Amino acid sequence: MCEDGGRLSQLYLQFRPQRGRNARIKQIARDMNLFCIFVTKVTPNVIIIFTFMKKIRFITLLVSVLCLASCNSAKNGTNTAKIYDFTATSNSGEEVDFANFKGKVLLIVNPASKCGFTPQYDGLEALYEKYKDRGLVVVGFPCDQFGHQEPGSDEEIAEFCRLNHGVTFPLMSKIEVNGENAHPIYVWLKSQAGFAGFNPEHRLGQLMDQMLSEQDPDYAKNPDIKWNFTKFLISRDGTKVVRFEPTAEPEEMEAAIEEML
Repeated sequence: MCEDGGRLSQLYLQFRPQRGRNARIKQIARDMNLFCIFVTKVTPNVIIIFTFMKKIRFITLLVSVLCLASCNSAKNGTNTAKIYDFTATSNSGEEVDFANFKGKVLLIVNPASKCGFTPQYDGLEALYEKYKDRGLVVVGFPCDQFGHQEPGSDEEIAEFCRLNHGVTFPLMSKIEVNGENAHPIYVWLKSQAGFAGFNPEHRLGQLMDQMLSEQDPDYAKNPDIKWNFTKFLISRDGTKVVRFEPTAEPEEMEAAIEEML
């Protein structure tokens, strides 16, 4: 029974829908100023919604045909996508279609110029030089979200990389990797591979753990990027993503790269 009242009081769901559907149903109710709503699942794609209108006082029947593809895109779109579905802006301002990397092994990293891990630029370039003819592409996405350690412009970043580390692998325009403004590629990467843990034997491993634990004792439970030089290795067909934290030196990834090549 529905209790009288001036606003939508409650949604009584007779099944447990996906979050995307639940949110959509609630929005429908708000838009229509429904007083009470009962939902019955008919098929995986069809939901019948019985509503009791606040003012009209009669039962109306709504049939909402919810396409799984559109419903899931809000919640699970990153799980069905592949790296080749995305684009990015290069360091020089040109659009880069990642579909062009089909058949390549991708190594994606968020570098910074003033970080304790910055020397990894040398190792990343060494990997690129060694394996690029066999299909490895290293792609750098500079980011300034960690300790303000990448303050420069795209032009300054490119010059720093070229002069100090001889970088020849592709660099993208500076982006954010966490938060509301995270680049879609990083939203996807984090959905594919969660935090892999710091190497406690690395000279910065325990320091990183202590620093992040003080900020959030449960930091390891979320997939956010923890610091500069987090690395993602993606197979030739885009189906396998392996994450390496900043404490994994580039040379430590060679076995995984060889396996994917």
